[in-house]
Amino acid sequence: MKAHEHKPTVALIVPYAPAVPLFRRPLLQELAGRGFTSLVYAPDWTEALEKALEQERGVRALHYPLKRTSISPLADLKTLLSLAVSLAHSQPHLVLTFQPKPNIYGILAAALARVPLRAAVVEGLGFAFTPGEETLKKRVVRAALKALYRLSFTFAHKVFFLNPDDLKEFVSQGLVRPEKAVLLGGIGVPLEDWPPAPPHLEPLTFTLIARLLREKGVREFAEAARRVKALHPETRFLLIGPLDNNPGAIGEEEVRAWVKEGILEWVPWTEDVRPYLRQTSVYVLPSYREGVPRSTQEAMAMARPVITTDVPGCRETVVPGVNGFLVPPRDIQALVEAMERLILEPSLVEKMGKESRRLAEERFDSRKVNERFLRELGLE
Repeated sequence: MKAHEHKPTVALIVPYAPAVPLFRRPLLQELAGRGFTSLVYAPDWTEALEKALEQERGVRALHYPLKRTSISPLADLKTLLSLAVSLAHSQPHLVLTFQPKPNIYGILAAALARVPLRAAVVEGLGFAFTPGEETLKKRVVRAALKALYRLSFTFAHKVFFLNPDDLKEFVSQGLVRPEKAVLLGGIGVPLEDWPPAPPHLEPLTFTLIARLLREKGVREFAEAARRVKALHPETRFLLIGPLDNNPGAIGEEEVRAWVKEGILEWVPWTEDVRPYLRQTSVYVLPSYREGVPRSTQEAMAMARPVITTDVPGCRETVVPGVNGFLVPPRDIQALVEAMERLILEPSLVEKMGKESRRLAEERFDSRKVNERFLRELGLE
């Protein structure tokens, strides 16, 4: 029985409902355009979010219990059983999971519910796999995650990765069989929603959009801002992103101290980053590791040069010297020097911005990505 002959139901399992309209809408629209019904499982639907999602053709929102940052076995067992019961009732043809806990418990639940096709998307390895400070808790969490991934992905038919480093690591450690692993590349952005903007040169503005976590390089961005403003006080630095409760979270007091010092401006939340990207000269992401960062793809689509780190996921977004610069992770001075290069040669802002847009069209067009994604899943 071929999937496209019966237009079956597809279930997406995600950890965070507010991200669905931002990250999953192009895929849901592509599925609807092909006649599929989509069920989107998330733990934290609000009435407004649910109504907005269900205005999309062929999409329904469903709830399940999930504690994203908890390491409670009882809470995780509740997640697993709730999903298994619901999936057995809804009987989708395909379950598609995103992020660590859905990838583990969603795939296991789908196997228990005898869902015919099960696929996971590894969009990044998260705090436990990010190089840096090693604590006992981090080692224990990483060991547990490896064991759970190895178990869960035994029951997955395909596991998609956004960058080759993550794929290689999972295969080499025996977390997924090589014949199941598929390199997808970035999830892409709908380019028509992110049109190129004219270069912004006055004042020269550097922007970071991220959850406020150590591993996103937020502290390095703030310290680079301090050093650059000491040399070039007219430059502007924008930090856009919410506080978080993950182990690597940066506290509000520290962020507000940066604002009070005058080294950067902080926007804790916005539903639309495009107005801020129009005010941006250069997009900066000093992260320690990513899948392939969506924020960088959006900045590239809007024709912004990129300064990011030479680490898995981030390096997929920059051709050095063409659309931006790669710097070593945690190297504040290298970050400062890359920023200064663009301050001292502002003509590069426009030139590299155009190259960013070209690369976004080549690599990160969500329509092309989703076509390949669905072809790999047999949903044509």
